[in-house]
Amino acid sequence: MTGPSRIAGPDTGGFDAFADRYSEALQQGLSVSGESGGYFARGRVEWLASGLVDLGVQPHRVLDYGCGTGTAAPFLRDILGAGSVVGVDVSERSIDHARRREGWADFRLRDELPAGGSFDVVYCNGVFHHIDPTHRPDSLRYIHDSLRPGGVFALWENNPWNPGTRLVMRRIPFDRDAITIAAPGARRLLAAAGFEVLSVDFLFIFPRVLAALRPLERRLARLPFGAQYQVLARRRAA
Repeated sequence: MTGPSRIAGPDTGGFDAFADRYSEALQQGLSVSGESGGYFARGRVEWLASGLVDLGVQPHRVLDYGCGTGTAAPFLRDILGAGSVVGVDVSERSIDHARRREGWADFRLRDELPAGGSFDVVYCNGVFHHIDPTHRPDSLRYIHDSLRPGGVFALWENNPWNPGTRLVMRRIPFDRDAITIAAPGARRLLAAAGFEVLSVDFLFIFPRVLAALRPLERRLARLPFGAQYQVLARRRAA
């Protein structure tokens, strides 16, 4: 999820103001790429699925941290093959939208779901640049403790080194004042939270007008060109 500018605490309900028009506000920025939010949502989960296959991980229970209005849930179910998808967020209005949108999934406010160490995978997209830096460790502790030992965390964030990303974020009302995180900083945060960092990949290099070049993206994934990046990490086995 992406949400309003600058969360003041570890998690707040400020996302409520955008819940009713989240997709429209997001598309206001993404339109410069020529693609919709669904293109990027599918691409992220397909990339994660490939990484999980390489790791030999079959995700039965998946947690979507910062699920927003639930747009990622069907991709997590259909592409990852998750038997159970749980979404948590701090925005009550967003959770209401998610429950109406994808009634088969389990959506809750974050405080309603204690971290119980039962998830195989935690997926998180575009959330941490809305969390005040002093509170990011708290969210990472929650995610770490939500995973079973050996479970995998997929952190997706916007790449501030990509000029297209900065342009898109300036066009989205809730992203203009967000505090971005470069990939090296994200790696350090996860390592400090006790995760084993497995890989960092950059995706979404070419806009739609250059779609013919997209087959090259897998070869270029380790270079910091893409609009977003994924840090794949693992909770160490007990």
